[in-house]
Amino acid sequence: MRHPRLHAAALLLAAVALLAGSTAPAAQDECLVVDDFSRGRVGAFPPDWRVREDGGRAVYTVQAEGGRRFLRARSEGLGIQAGRQFEWDLRAYPVLAWSWRLRAFPRGADEKDGPNDSALAVYMLVPHSRVRGPKAVKYIWSERVPRGTRLESNYGLTKVRVLRSGAAARGGWVEERVNVRDDYLAFFEESEVPRPAGIAVLTDADDTRSVAEGDYADFRVCRN
Repeated sequence: MRHPRLHAAALLLAAVALLAGSTAPAAQDECLVVDDFSRGRVGAFPPDWRVREDGGRAVYTVQAEGGRRFLRARSEGLGIQAGRQFEWDLRAYPVLAWSWRLRAFPRGADEKDGPNDSALAVYMLVPHSRVRGPKAVKYIWSERVPRGTRLESNYGLTKVRVLRSGAAARGGWVEERVNVRDDYLAFFEESEVPRPAGIAVLTDADDTRSVAEGDYADFRVCRN
């Protein structure tokens, strides 16, 4: 497991977590839509999302292809996260689901042994501290680190799970479903189910000073 370190993206995580209000969805469907990017203008930064630095607005843009809206991320030597506030009942909706598509790994990245850049990363955010920021479970698509590997960063406040590894599925959409409730409780060794503040994504290439590129779509929270 890599040594903990404070990632600059923690500032954005904290902003999303602290802004979360009592906006829990009341619907009782199998899944609740977090964002399908249908409200966004093609070529623009998505509405309801935030970035730590204005430069991140150019990294993440809404795109359309084959009738589908999605978030395209292209980072050229940057490490800026984008987050969306979204509270939900994690007991009722323990599964976070989304689709992502690999386009380009950052050159020479290795999330376990460094440099710590990723083509695709998705977070669940849980409020924790105004000073140290929130707790987070982070799922990544790594080029080199084996699937299932667990890592951590941000002095242990971010627990990382390698969800997918390698380039075999490059260029195609891949659907993911993870039980973030169970992962959170296991990774942080807690028994109380928290109330998430939102989600975030990170496509970064600041450590490698290269280019990372990937797409995200159809974020949902589901009953199973």
